[in-house]
Amino acid sequence: QVQLVESGGGLVQAGVSLRLSCAASGRAFMAWFRHSPGKEREFVAAISWSGISTYYADSVKGRFTISRSNAKNTVYLQMNSLKPEDTAVYYCAAEPRGVYYQPTYNYWGQGTQVTVSS
Repeated sequence: QVQLVESGGGLVQAGVSLRLSCAASGRAFMAWFRHSPGKEREFVAAISWSGISTYYADSVKGRFTISRSNAKNTVYLQMNSLKPEDTAVYYCAAEPRGVYYQPTYNYWGQGTQVTVSS
């Protein structure tokens, strides 16, 4: 059983940065997804348990960076140059049951709201 707790969301203006954190009770392959009204849950980024391999959605590549501190059992999502279309509830997830970009993970956090105003 892996418990996940996200933090760091908020209301920001377009162009600024925000960092999300996900505290995990264990070490696993982890990812960030986001969900906005009227859309399906969307893959954002993923990171291997070692932190060596990272993966990004095309929509955030070059702006977002996923990283982890295994000493702290925490995964981060650094979001730069935020856009209004980044507005969503962001979820961290652990242990994919299938391919990493599909929302079929065994464990999910409760989500944290990110709102980007124009």
